[in-house]
Amino acid sequence: MAQQEKLKHATAHFALDGEMTIYRAAELKEILQPHIDHASVIEIDLSKVSEIDSAGLQVLISAKLEAMIRDKQLHFVGHSKPVLEMLDLCDLGGFFGDQVVIFPHGTH
Repeated sequence: MAQQEKLKHATAHFALDGEMTIYRAAELKEILQPHIDHASVIEIDLSKVSEIDSAGLQVLISAKLEAMIRDKQLHFVGHSKPVLEMLDLCDLGGFFGDQVVIFPHGTH
């Protein structure tokens, strides 16, 4: 029981890097799922994401919805420029509800 309680309140911190595109969508879902299964708070660093397309965005949306359904907290942090551009293009910053740091042009 104590171990279940630890898992229930566990926090998972990890990073995604490289491309978040259709070519990696299935792999990314496989990476995310265990963290959602085993932690009550999940923090995912996106600072090293070099490219994201609509399939990558769908993976993020799916993970966020899955966490919400399971009454877990999922936060994305360190949004890279491509991620920020995609969120802005699709007007989804509010959906994710994460703090986003926006740098002036040319500094990030």
